[in-house]
Amino acid sequence: MLWRRKSVGLALGGGGARGLAHIGIIRVFEQEAIPIDIVVGTSIGALVGAAYASGMSPDEMEKKTDEFLNSSIFQGSVLSSIKEAEAADRLTVTRKIQGFFKDRLYLLKAMFKLGILQSEDFQAMIDYFIPDMLVEDTRIPFRAVVTDLVSGEPIVISKGPLRKAVMASCAVPGAVPPIEKDSMLLSDGGIINLVPTTVAREEGAEFVVAVSVNKEIYSDEKLGSAMDIYVRATEILSFHLERSMLEEADVVIHPRVGGLHWTDFLLARELIEAGEKAAREKLDLIRKGLHLPGAWATLTNFLKGLAPDNSPLQGVS
Repeated sequence: MLWRRKSVGLALGGGGARGLAHIGIIRVFEQEAIPIDIVVGTSIGALVGAAYASGMSPDEMEKKTDEFLNSSIFQGSVLSSIKEAEAADRLTVTRKIQGFFKDRLYLLKAMFKLGILQSEDFQAMIDYFIPDMLVEDTRIPFRAVVTDLVSGEPIVISKGPLRKAVMASCAVPGAVPPIEKDSMLLSDGGIINLVPTTVAREEGAEFVVAVSVNKEIYSDEKLGSAMDIYVRATEILSFHLERSMLEEADVVIHPRVGGLHWTDFLLARELIEAGEKAAREKLDLIRKGLHLPGAWATLTNFLKGLAPDNSPLQGVS
């Protein structure tokens, strides 16, 4: 009887800068020849997932991340300014962000506009990482998860412009204006699907590997205002919603990045390394679930090395 492995779905969760750990996880999968048949992403998971699905290697993603962080696009962005406020001494995280909003009048802007970030500025960041192509033309099947603010339902984008799909999935409420499409207002997929495990399963994955980069649930930060309590309540809600979704995965990879702030993009290399370490800790579990022998990576890489560029063996996994 011929052996057939299970199809593998990689569900990449949201979490701002912490999601750069996804790059390290994908790198380990490639090095160890762990197959990926479909990528489903939410928010930063959609950004990293779409870049990889379009054909970009983890090394290329890391290089582009370094270049982006040193570019005028990031240096002059609101994201960079928020990080500067976050780095201030002797202030709690909430106080730093509140101080930033007050000093820059972003709090006033947030009250009267759909987002504190200009759509054009955020689109420039998306365009920096994502090629101009269609979702249905990616090298690996890709799905972006978004939330329709009108119906309150999750939406899975499987076709259309890839950049627009990622933009919608990354449209963090209050930070980035929602994307209008037909009668819908598309926003961050993490509102409902912080880690899109069920979507990966519904899209045909028989073995789902979920990656969570959400914050740790414990916090000893002082709650000194109504806003502090609201933010904390949202964190708790997200944590428990995510936990129920992770139960749908066959393997969960949880890089140790939960203590970092969502704006810690300058820690990119450390975040990527944390992803690599977390992925390696789960390799045996993944191989066991897929019934892959320990020598699978060596054999696969050997066959790829022997095959010409146009050989079907170049796509073996």
